[in-house]
Amino acid sequence: MIDRLIAFLVLSIVLGAPFGLTLVLTSNALLNFVFFYPLFMSGIWMAGGLYFWLHWERKWNWRPYRPPQLPGLPLISILIPCYNEADNGEETILAALGQEYQNIEVIAINDGSTDGTTALFDRLAAEHDRLRVIHLAKNQGKAMALRMGAMAARSEYLVCIDGDALLAPDATNYLVAPLVENARVAAVTGNPRIRTRSTLIGRIQVGEFSSIIGLIKRTQRVYGQLFTVSGVCSAFRRKALDEVDYWSLDMITEDIDITWKLQRAHWNVFYEPRALCWILMPETLSGLWKQRLRWAQGGAEVFLKNLTTIWSWEHRRLWLLMIEFVLSTGWAFAFTLSIILWLLGHTVALPPSITVSVLMPPSFTGMVLAMVCLLQFVVSVFIDRRYEPHLARSLYWIIWYPFAYWLINLVTTLFSFPKVMLRIRRRRARWESPDRGIKELA
Repeated sequence: MIDRLIAFLVLSIVLGAPFGLTLVLTSNALLNFVFFYPLFMSGIWMAGGLYFWLHWERKWNWRPYRPPQLPGLPLISILIPCYNEADNGEETILAALGQEYQNIEVIAINDGSTDGTTALFDRLAAEHDRLRVIHLAKNQGKAMALRMGAMAARSEYLVCIDGDALLAPDATNYLVAPLVENARVAAVTGNPRIRTRSTLIGRIQVGEFSSIIGLIKRTQRVYGQLFTVSGVCSAFRRKALDEVDYWSLDMITEDIDITWKLQRAHWNVFYEPRALCWILMPETLSGLWKQRLRWAQGGAEVFLKNLTTIWSWEHRRLWLLMIEFVLSTGWAFAFTLSIILWLLGHTVALPPSITVSVLMPPSFTGMVLAMVCLLQFVVSVFIDRRYEPHLARSLYWIIWYPFAYWLINLVTTLFSFPKVMLRIRRRRARWESPDRGIKELA
């Protein structure tokens, strides 16, 4: 009951703060926040990404190429939870079995699939000694599938990938090395790269994962905590998972939740950009909408879950993540409020202090935003060029990215945040086959 009351108060503050700001400081303050918050965050992400590169990445030896060697050659378990992956499951499993690191076992968890996944997995298990298959009678959700895989695994180190992800041959070495070298590291998230590039939506996401998600993870790692590991490609320490009771079954984004659970228990989470994993992403508007709405709802669920538990001094390193989430959510509602005031101004007479006469930024502000956006693209290409040498070819398509990214964030926040805040969710989170686009290997 207390959590629900606090959720209502937070929702009221987020919804009401921009309006109150407008009344006190005029509509100019509202528009300044709407226009300059993305500018400010771009600056933070570029600074964090460059610091990460200067402090760590530029020192990594790439010639001659040698992935990290794991002392003692420990067994590594690769978990692949799948639901209706008859089209993609075979190449995913073969890529996992084809790792340069040989002391591995691959566990494919068939979560009640209704297509040909069962027959495919049984055939592959008969052909490959290092592959084991777990069949669940009905769809229990990705979190349960991961739990079952972890229970069956024989290793302390668990690499978890999606059923459509292709691990680079050396990805296992890079993902597990920080776990072996540092006893307080609980999870390592890899570097997903998009391989669906046949449409504008797919090409925009190539730029997004480079110029925004990669920079965000580098920046968050600089100040010590990650908002989320990548559910499509991450490694975990079993001891740490056991301490926090593994993945939660009622969270729609199990990857965000497990990240916060581990960090709340004072474990470290690392980002390893050299651990490459090629993934499929939606290439239709409906598929992209469903995916991003799920991400937004999952972030809001984790926000609500942690709202009352992280304000002690021992959790201070998580405060910046919480503040960033609140500001981003507030930006979405502030932008919406400015649109409402602009529309009202065309129909009724509003007081001058809250009248929004124009929604477009002034020419100088617009030019600054465009220049910062371009600079962000250049920085991201400079940093990521070693992982994808031809990334600059996507620069033409990246110019559409800021509009698409912030617009999607705006709409998904408006739909997901009130829904989660006003109705606490406690049912089992299950999955369905998403739009996977048209495969085009990089």
